[in-house]
Amino acid sequence: LVAKIEKKITEAFEVFDRESNKTVDVREIGCIIRSLGCFPNEAEVQELLAKVEVEEPGGFVHLEGFLPVMTKVLLDRRFQPIPEDVILHAFEALDENKCGYITKEDLVKHLTEE
Repeated sequence: LVAKIEKKITEAFEVFDRESNKTVDVREIGCIIRSLGCFPNEAEVQELLAKVEVEEPGGFVHLEGFLPVMTKVLLDRRFQPIPEDVILHAFEALDENKCGYITKEDLVKHLTEE
């Protein structure tokens, strides 16, 4: 199980490893974590980064530092997505006309005004 998880993490990491040198820009870590099905908020991403050595001054994260931290996150099932029924309920609350969709304009209005 651990080997399978580590392989999944490594593959996600490599997508963002532009120079193929087992490092990624620290700003990519949130995207990598979310691509693995975890949904931490930004403060939680920063907590994880505190556990990973970040190369200064460039702000790069090495796979060897990221792998054990992220493996533990996945094994512990941390940062699970919001359940589908909760998202559906939120969508239905925004779909005032009960038409099964929300227009871009309505979504912008809800997100900026309400």
